[in-house]
Amino acid sequence: MRVLVVNAGSSSLKVRLLGRDDEVEETADVEPGADLDELLGAWPRPDAVGHRVVHGGTRFADPVLVDDDVRKALEELTALAPLHQPKSLEGLEAVSRLLPDVPAVACFDTAFHATLPAAAATYAVPEAWRERYAIRRYGFHGLSHAWCAGRVAERTGARRIVTAHLGAGASLAAVLDGRSVDTTMGFTPLEGLVMATRSGTVDPGLVLWLEEHERLSPHEIAETLERRSGLAALAGTADMREVVERAGRGEERACLALDVYVHRLAGGIAAMAAAAGGMEALAFTGGVGERASVVRARAARRLEFLGVAVDDARNTVHGGGNGGEITGADATVRTLVVAAREDLEIARGVRAALRR
Repeated sequence: MRVLVVNAGSSSLKVRLLGRDDEVEETADVEPGADLDELLGAWPRPDAVGHRVVHGGTRFADPVLVDDDVRKALEELTALAPLHQPKSLEGLEAVSRLLPDVPAVACFDTAFHATLPAAAATYAVPEAWRERYAIRRYGFHGLSHAWCAGRVAERTGARRIVTAHLGAGASLAAVLDGRSVDTTMGFTPLEGLVMATRSGTVDPGLVLWLEEHERLSPHEIAETLERRSGLAALAGTADMREVVERAGRGEERACLALDVYVHRLAGGIAAMAAAAGGMEALAFTGGVGERASVVRARAARRLEFLGVAVDDARNTVHGGGNGGEITGADATVRTLVVAAREDLEIARGVRAALRR
């Protein structure tokens, strides 16, 4: 089955055509306003289309064939992911308009975390809130975590795996026997680690204080925490490559940014290891996870007490995005770099959905 994978981002639409053996036949980043009809018209016709959808709520725990009922349900979830869900829906509409007779399957970033136990998924807020507003920890980046954990399990046979998806957005997952049992993102993708422009976890009392004492509106606070925080706020750049370079020159702001980033990262990995009942393998993926060898090395040093150590030479070699094992000689935890391939995880989900 030839599958067209559609990944709608904030500023572009990434489309990739995978052949029957998952080989990449075509790939493109489509800018807003570009002629998608002309692009897809020049490509071989797909047998199915797989769409990355950020939020599946509590209803969708598996990839699903899109019909009018599913489309309506996805629209109703926009309130839970206002920055991401509309982009997914726009991509779905655009491609479905051009390929109306080709089955479309929605694959969800939240679905992998539907297996979170109640202890990990539940916020300690009133039951009426939890029920009325579907408040729980959903988790995100599930397609990436599922792909990464699967590759690690195949290679190492590990049952207890911590996956670190580090990109512009960043999150961790604790994976036990192939199932997500904890993750760092929560009700929204803002919770958890420090990211490129997102703050990660902050004291909710801070948000209330800013509203009450500084008279900032919820919109102003949300925009700041989403778009003007994280590395961008600490170092003046959201690009980890620049942060590492400037920190290497001793620039104070960059050094602080890197210190904060690694501090949160190492602490989060340790927490995920606890959730999984131990850690047999640690895997880094995503743009930062695959390329920032300094981040991996510094995190590993903080995690030596858990048996993590990386081989400096291997870690440096795998600092350009090429996957491989970087485990140090004295380590009891295997550490790997895994190339992110959400497209293959989506294609797998598409084929599974159409077989049901």
